[in-house]
Amino acid sequence: MQKERLQKYAELLVKSGINVQKGQEVIIQAGLDQPEFVMTVVEECYKRGASRVKVEWTHMPLAKLNYTYRTLESLSEVTEVEKAQWQHKVDKLPCLLWIDSDDPDGLTGVDNEKIAQSNINRFPVIKPYREALENKYQWCIAAVPGKEWAHKIFPDIPVGEAVEKLWEAILLTARVGDDPIAAWEKHNAELAKHCELLNGYKLASLEYKSSNGTDFKVWLNSRGRFAGGSEKTLSKQVFNPNIPSEEVFTSPLKGRAEGKVVATKPLSYQGKLIENFWMRFENGKVVEVHAEKNQDVLEKMVAMDEGAAMLGEVALIAYDSPINNTGILFYNTLFDENASCHLALGRGFNETLEGFENMTVEECKAAGINDSMIHVDFMIGSKDMSIVGVTESGERIQIFKDGNWTI
Repeated sequence: MQKERLQKYAELLVKSGINVQKGQEVIIQAGLDQPEFVMTVVEECYKRGASRVKVEWTHMPLAKLNYTYRTLESLSEVTEVEKAQWQHKVDKLPCLLWIDSDDPDGLTGVDNEKIAQSNINRFPVIKPYREALENKYQWCIAAVPGKEWAHKIFPDIPVGEAVEKLWEAILLTARVGDDPIAAWEKHNAELAKHCELLNGYKLASLEYKSSNGTDFKVWLNSRGRFAGGSEKTLSKQVFNPNIPSEEVFTSPLKGRAEGKVVATKPLSYQGKLIENFWMRFENGKVVEVHAEKNQDVLEKMVAMDEGAAMLGEVALIAYDSPINNTGILFYNTLFDENASCHLALGRGFNETLEGFENMTVEECKAAGINDSMIHVDFMIGSKDMSIVGVTESGERIQIFKDGNWTI
């Protein structure tokens, strides 16, 4: 991959992604797959005036060993060191950049119950820190190729070629061309126009239908708004949380959803692939699931806590999207969720409520934002999907037809 193009990608993540401010700390979480690129990002952070950049290296084979050999009690513990690290984030509000390269099958063979229960046990300790950080810091999720991930996508070519091919796909969908920062400014403006139109309709619900069996209705929050592209912290710092991103999204009204949704792409969850699955909702909750592969993982996911079986997000993305048009199944939620329409189980977004800036976390929950320890996106967009919006006055508006925008 051309060094000049990777430099532009690093600049995009630092300037438009996390938007590092002078004197700000940065924490980068990354795998061991592309250390040279991570070094380029670190240097770019310092050029932008970062006071300190800390890289937290991860390695999925080590995570697999931990889940295999450590006891549930050990995995469930939140150490004093971890608590101090969380408190440091609350006090300093560093920028957080996640650079993903995980193997979609990296935790195959690990006890699903052990992973789920350890996360459940840790969550009450971590939750207050997460709530104290909410909407106060810049963050971004992006990706680089890992060898196992690249081989999963392109199994019939040598690994080195697969990595290069995945690099090309990542940079293409991240709009890394002559001037990626300008390209993202234009893209964010286009997403903002869609949000403005949708918010102007005052939609009360969305109705989804597709020939694959999706027949679903979800109610929206009367105080809700659609968002997409760049976001702002409470201190008005602009950042792009996902690179790439094609979505316009909102958090629906907690506990108001009915019908069946059929996934159109596999879901990579905790290092395991859930394939060919569907869910059925009654009174806003998942009451039935089926998957041809890793159904037990799906069942445990929706049972993580009370909010895990309810929706936290509805996202609208054209089937004719840059990511979908690559023809690549990425086996990675960051990309596959931005290929076409998706839903998310679990935690909703307080910032999708009008006036959330003046509300407490508890007030946002009371206003209908779902709360959960998870937020898991799964893809439902199809080539023939129809989405009809019903306004507060009862008017029916065709939002999507044949998988694409009609507005």
